[in-house]
Order: sequence, then structure tokens, then C-alpha cells
Amino acid sequence: MVNIVQKLAAKINMSFDEFIGEMRKRGCSEPTAIKIWNGTYEDYNKFNDNDLFLSNLRKAADVLRVTTGMLLTK
Repeated sequence: MVNIVQKLAAKINMSFDEFIGEMRKRGCSEPTAIKIWNGTYEDYNKFNDNDLFLSNLRKAADVLRVTTGMLLTK
């Protein structure tokens, strides 16, 4: 099943390995980056400004060249 992160990555021709590498460069752990790639964060429906998950989604949005809100829409 393809989720929003994978769809956005496909639009810019970014592979799984490239995404994980870019997330690691931004200080995200590999297991967390994999969870984001797999869409695990989509199960959460309440984020706080200081939430670690939201911080990592901001990193993912930067990697994918989109806004964080695009990753939160269902």
C-alpha cells in the first residue's frame, strides 16, 4: 500500500534509500524515518507543536519539498 510520503517521493523520483539518507542527515533516526516512509505516523490524529513526531514530519516535509500540512491530510 502506497502512502502520501511514498507518493510525494515518487513525484520527485526519490527512492527509499535516498529518503532515509536525507532524513538521517537531518538528525532523524533510521527506525523513525522508516516509520514515516511506511506511513505509521498517519495513525496519530493529535499533534502538539513540541511533539517529536511533528518535528520529524517537518524534516520529512523538507526532504520531500512540501509543507508539513501535506503530510497530515487524509
